[in-house]
Amino acid sequence: VDSGEWDMLIAHFLGVDHCGHKHGPDHPEMEKKLTQMNEMLRSLVDHLGNDTLLLVAGDHGMTETGDHGGESEKEVNAALFVYSRTPLFGTGPPEEPEAIPQVNLVPTVALLLGVPIPYSNIGEVMAELFSGDGDTVSAALQQLSVYHINAKQVDRFLQSYSLVAQDLPAEQLQRLQELFSGAVEEHTQLLDQVQGATLVPPELESRLGSLISRFQLYLREARAVCTQSWARFNSLRMVGGCTLIAASCLLCYMAAELAASSDSFYRSCLLYPLLWGLVVAVVFGLSHVFTQEGLDLLLVSSCAAAASQLGFFWHWWGRHPKRALLVGSQPPLASIGLRQRLRAWLGLAFPMGILLFRCGAMFSDSFVVAEARVAPFLLASLVLLLVGKLHWDGCLTVTEGPRQQVLGFSSYRREIWYLLCLVAMLLVCVRLSGFFHQCREEIPQCRPSLFLSPLASLRNTRAKNLFYLLCVALLAGLVYAVRSWLRHYGNLNSSDPLVLFVRWGFPLVVLCIACYWAVVSSAEDSLGKLQELVQVAVVAFPWAVYGLASMGLLLLLCNPMTVFAKDTRESAGSIVTPYLGVPSSEVDFLHVIPQIYKRMQESQKSRLERGSCRATIAAYGLGSVYSAALVIALTLLGFLLMLLHSERLSLAFLLLFLEAFVLLHIHTHARGLAGDAEPFSVPWYAVISWLLAASQFFYSTGHQPIFPAIHWNAAFVGFHLDHSTNLLPAVLVGANTFASHILFAVGCPLLLLWPFVCEVSSSQKKPKKEPREELQEVEEHMMEMRLRESPEKFSTALLQLGLKYLFVLGAQLLACVCAAMILRRHLMVWKVFAPKFLFESLGFVVSSICLLLGISLVMRVDCAVSTWFSQLQRR
Repeated sequence: VDSGEWDMLIAHFLGVDHCGHKHGPDHPEMEKKLTQMNEMLRSLVDHLGNDTLLLVAGDHGMTETGDHGGESEKEVNAALFVYSRTPLFGTGPPEEPEAIPQVNLVPTVALLLGVPIPYSNIGEVMAELFSGDGDTVSAALQQLSVYHINAKQVDRFLQSYSLVAQDLPAEQLQRLQELFSGAVEEHTQLLDQVQGATLVPPELESRLGSLISRFQLYLREARAVCTQSWARFNSLRMVGGCTLIAASCLLCYMAAELAASSDSFYRSCLLYPLLWGLVVAVVFGLSHVFTQEGLDLLLVSSCAAAASQLGFFWHWWGRHPKRALLVGSQPPLASIGLRQRLRAWLGLAFPMGILLFRCGAMFSDSFVVAEARVAPFLLASLVLLLVGKLHWDGCLTVTEGPRQQVLGFSSYRREIWYLLCLVAMLLVCVRLSGFFHQCREEIPQCRPSLFLSPLASLRNTRAKNLFYLLCVALLAGLVYAVRSWLRHYGNLNSSDPLVLFVRWGFPLVVLCIACYWAVVSSAEDSLGKLQELVQVAVVAFPWAVYGLASMGLLLLLCNPMTVFAKDTRESAGSIVTPYLGVPSSEVDFLHVIPQIYKRMQESQKSRLERGSCRATIAAYGLGSVYSAALVIALTLLGFLLMLLHSERLSLAFLLLFLEAFVLLHIHTHARGLAGDAEPFSVPWYAVISWLLAASQFFYSTGHQPIFPAIHWNAAFVGFHLDHSTNLLPAVLVGANTFASHILFAVGCPLLLLWPFVCEVSSSQKKPKKEPREELQEVEEHMMEMRLRESPEKFSTALLQLGLKYLFVLGAQLLACVCAAMILRRHLMVWKVFAPKFLFESLGFVVSSICLLLGISLVMRVDCAVSTWFSQLQRR
């Protein structure tokens, strides 16, 4: 302060705020803290110069418990202390101090510094600081000018805000507009009269005071209207919303547990309650329309949902009045042993415990800020607990001999090492995903990942080229891995349009993405003559990717079958085709012998088939037809989402696909070791781990639940700053933000399908058998065609999986909503909890829609498979 090398100093003291939160305003510790602040201010005043103004203000008040953030008078009012060695308000006799109500420090300081008042500020300026040392009329004119600037800024903000939002009452906005227009008109007339000097000073002073009062009235009423709309909390609606979400979670859980208990479950507990909700919605809406109260869609939807849920619980209680909620259709606990009872409860307790920790973290601002580390930790903990539970259940060991039984020793099964390798790969993926993090400003020591910045920001040409080659190579590696997987299971043998697109369209998409990355990363270094060509390429290549991906998805919907059917019946044609090359005895033998051997194999296989099941059609890829469609869809979506991110974040997406692949194999292998007798049911730990991975990669793709971390540049991928509507950029930015939610929700049915796909791999590890027995065993391992043996179980399994996924999503959303409701007076509510609530809600909506799309794709494949079998029967 003594140096004088400053125009304005701002100091922010947090001691009183922290003391109030911890002890409250009436605690002795608060008295000590206020004494310390008083001593600090006393020492500061002693160092002030004659031309220095000291403003001491509180940014908020506090309740009797030390909280703030609400709309009560004790919270929104704060003290303001103004001090100057030079008199500010004249030198008359001292009067009784009078508090200036609702003044705001922001517009006052802005005008004192000669800068515009912040656009969205609705505070009232402290005009007495601008009165100067002149006479009364001059001081009033200066104050009037300040109030006019303040009111004009507030009016401009209200007009702009009312065009975007509709939460301010129209009648009150009209009254405010009339107050402002009348005051401005009188202000113009008064200035004209002052310039003409037609009034005597006493009369002019009276007019000035009246006009200042009118501007003050406008400012205070504008603030009251906004405060009434923005700072109020409807406790009844908040509790009702939390109750509705909680009931929805309970409904999803019960429906998932009871879906297979009755053949008429769909009609009695799902269809009829849905009709109840529709009837209530129609009746409630018509009553509002006829009473001319205005149709509140939110209220009508809430009433319809509540009526539907009450109908479900009513039907369920009528059918199962004595059934325990958590036991479901399992045998009563009294009929099984203590160890089996503990195992049954542990199988549900440890994944639900992880989910409980996940939901509990929503109530801590520190955990929300550090959630990028919390989600991976919970995922790793869940997988390690799964391995521990398998060991406790004795699924990982096998007794090999009587001597070892006597001594109490046992050896681990060979399959455990494969499981441990999968777990190790998962932990490595979780660790590597931390390299793609975005920082929050609450963690000042954090530095954002270098992978978030585009390649164009790199100045080192060699490093840029190396990163570019790495990204393109990994992108090509993804295509190679997907095509190899499809080829391994026989889904690339046919000549259907979809298979041809996978063969040639995938490399073409990669080529377009690589060209776009090359153009974007080197756009600034391009020659001037190529600028027009670069601008065309920046738009053309993304649109080529959009078009190719849309074509692939359309082909997938039209004909999702990737099956090649071959007739294996013996034909009457010739065994050997003639050799058309150069005549030679050795060449003739090399040409003829393989054909004869192949023909003998086909004949032997045909006889075996006729003796067993009389099959005459060999279908390649039929055992993985459902999974193949989902893998193709996920690959196309991955291309689109990688295009919307910066180039180096493609590494994070490849890590996402690898971790999802590892999770599917861990789930499949764990079920195989546990000897799960119910293949049509996905356990809770698999669903929760899948969703934890989705949350993990939300952060590992460079996102945070805060508005400054949104990747707005995704709105202009393929567009040159010329959007005609806000819908398309909103879709692009939303797809960029919730990329992991989209991929994991669409791929959720793989949790049900993957164990069936991996049947062949597990069967190949068994000892060799006779040819006929081997053929019969291969027929038993029908992979995904086992789902066709029980269509009702297949539909029920899809429903259960979707409901479990929605339950976990709903539980996370419920915790987030409750945290925002309970902590609405918290210091960090608008900084941490409210943005987290918004992002969690949007993520829930996106995940629910994409889950429905993923299940719909599986059902579309099922319809195509049914049509395919019907065509075979007509042959």
